[in-house]
Amino acid sequence: MALKFQIVKGKSVQQPYFFRIVAANGQTLAVSENYVEKASARKAVQSIIKSAGEAEIEDLAT
Repeated sequence: MALKFQIVKGKSVQQPYFFRIVAANGQTLAVSENYVEKASARKAVQSIIKSAGEAEIEDLAT
């Protein structure tokens, strides 16, 4: 199994939806900001999937 995106409904009343990126071993790699609507979280995931191949690494730790 590869990476997966999980859309989650959290405890926030104002912005209950967020997503997380989970590795094949079940470890959470990243958590998003919160969204008012579930559709907005889904749209963000789709945008990341579409753009990921063009992403570059910017090393700001030097």
